[in-house]
Amino acid sequence: MPRPDDRKPRRRRNDRRGRRGSTHSTDGSRQRRRRGRGGDVREEIVRLGGAKGARYYDQLMKAADAYSRDHERDALRLLRPLRDALPESPSVRELMGLAQYRLGHYPAATKELEAFVELSSSVEQHPVLMDCYRAQRRWRKVDACWRELTAASPGADVVTEGRIVAAGALADRGRLDEAIALLTRADKRVSKPKPYNLRLWYALADLEERAGNVPRARALFDRVRREDAGFADVAERLAGLR
Repeated sequence: MPRPDDRKPRRRRNDRRGRRGSTHSTDGSRQRRRRGRGGDVREEIVRLGGAKGARYYDQLMKAADAYSRDHERDALRLLRPLRDALPESPSVRELMGLAQYRLGHYPAATKELEAFVELSSSVEQHPVLMDCYRAQRRWRKVDACWRELTAASPGADVVTEGRIVAAGALADRGRLDEAIALLTRADKRVSKPKPYNLRLWYALADLEERAGNVPRARALFDRVRREDAGFADVAERLAGLR
């Protein structure tokens, strides 16, 4: 379950054009092992799997390794029989949902991540689930997940990822001013920016450019570039605004 802080800016796998005017979330897609869950996951799988629990756990770890190496189809091949054997396992449903998401299989990812939420009561994958809903234009679901995420307030990294998706969904509906306002509320100068700060600045710069606020977009892209010149296509975006 890749970690939230392992995320990187992503393009949907079936949309590598990275078209401007599409403020995507970040799957960091390196997504995201939940912190400190190693022992908990083993205990969960062994408990649910009974006599076969240890073997199921080894298979889940192989699937997680395949996912971490960007071999999502191999991960799914290992996960499908696990999901059938352990349908009540939040860890299996979570990883299967993330693998489907990486492949751009949004309805399938939605099904697995909804099951994960129901089984775990966790909001940690809400940004990913929100982006699945967004891809399917299920706006009420995006908005509902965003409300749940802000109410739970699980951590700045996860909330920021959800904020980026929520803003993108507003922009998709033509509510560009609201999208900009949503991100601007979290736009804080920090002495040591974290990756999620850069992602928020980049997303906000994209929206400002779309709104015709070129000086503001340029300043934000430059802020990202000064922290990480190799971040996504920030150098290209900045050069295009000169």
